[in-house]
Amino acid sequence: MIARLLLLAMTLSLAGCDNIVALMADPKVAQRIADSKAIGSACRYGMRSIEDCYALNEKASKAAVFDGWKEMDQYMRDNKIDGVASKGVKPGAPVEEIIEEKAGDSAPKDKAAASESKAKPKSKPVEKTADKAAH
Repeated sequence: MIARLLLLAMTLSLAGCDNIVALMADPKVAQRIADSKAIGSACRYGMRSIEDCYALNEKASKAAVFDGWKEMDQYMRDNKIDGVASKGVKPGAPVEEIIEEKAGDSAPKDKAAASESKAKPKSKPVEKTADKAAH
C-alpha cells in the first residue's frame, strides 16, 4: 500500500517535468552531441564550409555538426562578427593529402605506391641449409 502511494506521488511529481527525457538519457550520447555542435560552431568561426567540416570530422554526428554550424552562422550575422581564417589545415584539401603532408618524406607520394606498399609486405628469401637438404 505504501509502495503504491509512493509510486503515485512520484508519478504525479514528474508529470509536469519537461526534462524527464533528459534525466533518463545516456550522458555519453549527450556529450557526443554537444561535442559535435561545438565542432560545427568552430568550423563556422574558422570560415570552413560545412562539407570540409564533415570531411575533417567523420566520426562526429553530421546533424549536430550542422546545427552547431548554423547556430554560429546566425550568431555571427546578428553580431556582425567576422570569422578567423584557419591556419591548421588547408581548406578543400582531401584528408589523405593532409595526412601525407604531416608524415613528410616517409609517406609515398602517390596512392598507387601507397596501396602497393601496404598490399605486398617485403619478405626475406628462404635459404636452404645443409641440414634440411640431407633429410
